[in-house]
Order: sequence, then structure tokens, then C-alpha cells
Amino acid sequence: MSDEMSASPSPAIDFEELAARAGDAIVVSDGTGAITFWNGAAERMFGFTPQEALGQSLDIIIPERQRQRHWDGYHVTMRTGVTRYGTELLRVPALHKDGHALSISFTVALLSSGGSTPTGIVAVIRDETARWKEEKALRKRVAELEAQAVT
Repeated sequence: MSDEMSASPSPAIDFEELAARAGDAIVVSDGTGAITFWNGAAERMFGFTPQEALGQSLDIIIPERQRQRHWDGYHVTMRTGVTRYGTELLRVPALHKDGHALSISFTVALLSSGGSTPTGIVAVIRDETARWKEEKALRKRVAELEAQAVT
């Protein structure tokens, strides 16, 4: 990198614009799990407008059978300030507003007000439903071919 490039100031980043234009859903929730930020990609992915999602529990996108496990982990993370999902991709089922199932992957970042105790969590989420369906079909086909090879 030349001295000229390193000496020039970086342009300020408008984080609201960044979140609004991001292709991945960005969802922020507070310490209780209430949604405090919901970008346009989250609306496209899950079907809820920001007006419908803001202030609601994350339960609006978590399938019933996953909720206990989610909240157990969420509360531990909020209490301890530790999560492994900032660096590891988590793949889980999710719900669309109309009730159909999604397969999503996401990472999280803990938010704080300057202290070590988290005040919220931001999740960057990608819809992987099509990929998941393709992998499921491939696994089924491999199983069929393996069964044919045995006979």
C-alpha cells in the first residue's frame, strides 16, 4: 500500500445505510430477546415488516420445538457474555410469517454499553433453504444408489 493511500482518511461508514443495503438479514434483540432492529433483508426473508417485528419476541421466527433450547442458550449468553456463534456458523430451522419453514445460518455479535455485560445481540442471517433442500435430495439419492449397489 502506498503512503498516499494509507495517509488518506477513510470515509465515514453510515451503519444504518450499510444495514439497510445488506443482502443478509440483520436482526438485533435486547437482553430479554425483544427485537430492536430489523432490516429490509429480514423483512424479505421472514415476511414481517419492521413495524410488525420491532418490540416482538424472537419467538416470531423460532419454531416451537426449538424455543426452549434457544432461550436456554440466549439467557446463558446474556448472563456470561460468552457465545461461540460469533465465529462459528449456526444452522437452524426458522419460521416465515406465513408459517412455512426456513433453513437459516447465522453468526452473532454481542452488544454492550461499554461494559462487559451484554445489552443485546445482533444476528447476521442468511436463508439457506434452497441449499438445504438440494443437500437433502443429494443425500437421498446417494442412499438410493448405495442401496442399489448392495443388491
